[in-house]
Amino acid sequence: MLSHSQLRQAIRQEAGVSRRLFLAYSGALSTLPLLARASFAVQNPSFSSDPFTLGVASGDPDSSSVVLWTRLAPKPLDPDGGMPREAVNVTWQIAADESMNRIVAAGAAVATPALGHSVHVEVNGLSPDRWYWYQFRAGDAVSPIGRTRTFPAADALPQQLRFAVTSCQNYEQGLYTAYEQMAQDDLDLVCHLGDYIYEYEAGRNGKVRTHAGPEITSLSDYRIRHAQYRSDPLLHGMHAQCPWLVTWDDHEFDNNCAGEISEEPGIDPAEYLSRRANAYQAYYEAMPLRASCLPSGSDMTLYRKASYGRLAEFLVLDARQYRSDQPNNDKYSPLNDAALDKSQTMLGREQRNWLYQKLITSGAAWNVLAQQVMMGMVGGSRGDSELRYSMDQWPGYAAERMSLMQFLKDRQISNPVVLTGDIHSNWVNELRVDDRQTEEPVVATEFVATSLSSGGNGPEKPKGLEQILRDNACVKFHNGERGYIRCVVTPQSWKSDYMVVDDILKPGGKTFERASFVVEANDPRVKPA
Repeated sequence: MLSHSQLRQAIRQEAGVSRRLFLAYSGALSTLPLLARASFAVQNPSFSSDPFTLGVASGDPDSSSVVLWTRLAPKPLDPDGGMPREAVNVTWQIAADESMNRIVAAGAAVATPALGHSVHVEVNGLSPDRWYWYQFRAGDAVSPIGRTRTFPAADALPQQLRFAVTSCQNYEQGLYTAYEQMAQDDLDLVCHLGDYIYEYEAGRNGKVRTHAGPEITSLSDYRIRHAQYRSDPLLHGMHAQCPWLVTWDDHEFDNNCAGEISEEPGIDPAEYLSRRANAYQAYYEAMPLRASCLPSGSDMTLYRKASYGRLAEFLVLDARQYRSDQPNNDKYSPLNDAALDKSQTMLGREQRNWLYQKLITSGAAWNVLAQQVMMGMVGGSRGDSELRYSMDQWPGYAAERMSLMQFLKDRQISNPVVLTGDIHSNWVNELRVDDRQTEEPVVATEFVATSLSSGGNGPEKPKGLEQILRDNACVKFHNGERGYIRCVVTPQSWKSDYMVVDDILKPGGKTFERASFVVEANDPRVKPA
């Protein structure tokens, strides 16, 4: 294998990153252990302070298993979390009751310094459609108790699913007040669609609190930033309420990243990939993900499916790692030849083929695309000029987007629903093959969740709302407040409640339902609830 210096030199000589060198560099960077052995771990560590400051979490459930997560960090804002450079034995148990008396499984895992003393336990052999409670222990320290659940059996048709959709939680720009209400919503699941952290330097977005340190680039930087976010009691408290499905957007790594291409000119591609490897490793360490998502250098397979029986098939997408560079210099632009270029891809060939195959074979009543950027072709104007569209969103990849909509239409995919984050505002969109052609039938529904905190307080009625609605027949609702979407899904209907917070800049903000919309099965048109 080439050395790091040889790889960097070869990449520079090619004035970019070829796929061959990209994979080679990723492999050279990969130092993550696949498995750790309890035999060389400290069995009874002692801690001067609580090592479970980041709480507990669970994720990626199926009908018989779930991932349990924690990370030992008695000093979460230290580069090493306040942990020694040695592996530590962590025991876990999962029970059928909240008091942890009816233990159904237990075991030991190893928290290694190579993985930031994070623990990912995949518990198998659980009963389908059941709530469980779990807890970790390291030495004499005991974690909080978390609650999780398995999904229904593959052939079951559940009568209801309740879950929340959220994204974009800039720590500096607002408090995580919405999680307080979300924790009371009796949810089966949370879908987080990216921008879990922000990479910016301290003070850049400051409104109510401040990031630790400069813009993050090293593995220690990313670990500290994740730890700072997860230290928020409302955030890690919500993680303890139910399992999460997570995917990233750009700020988990670097703003408006596109595959191996930085938004900033002149960035050394080798250094860029090294930074991405750091970001991906820290993301894995911080999230309740299965070992199948373990990164290899600057590559990490995050797209995956989760089946809630025959009621809902979640297809969790990665719209950052494989995309082409944004066209038109990533500026708001008309849908010109660059935006309509068939070679433009948001998903990449492999992920797109995977998506199509999963959609074809799905037997679910509702097929859910959980992804990052707005799919509705929503353009802006001043009333007398050509509509301009965001090139970072799906209009910048319009040919692939239209092909996907045509696929959903031609294959008669059952009740497709798109869940989206990123844009720091609420939207409800009816999706057509080409949203500009209003005579075409509606193919799918898109529910766009506003930010949880990014942007600070936002308006109920954004500036230019009336013009947006006039210019874009696909838009059925638009709102600028902060919050999340609460979804209730049955075999007959999908209801989305847009939950907003009246003030996230100071404690005591109130969360309430601003609007609610319903989609009936086999009819993607949206109606007010």
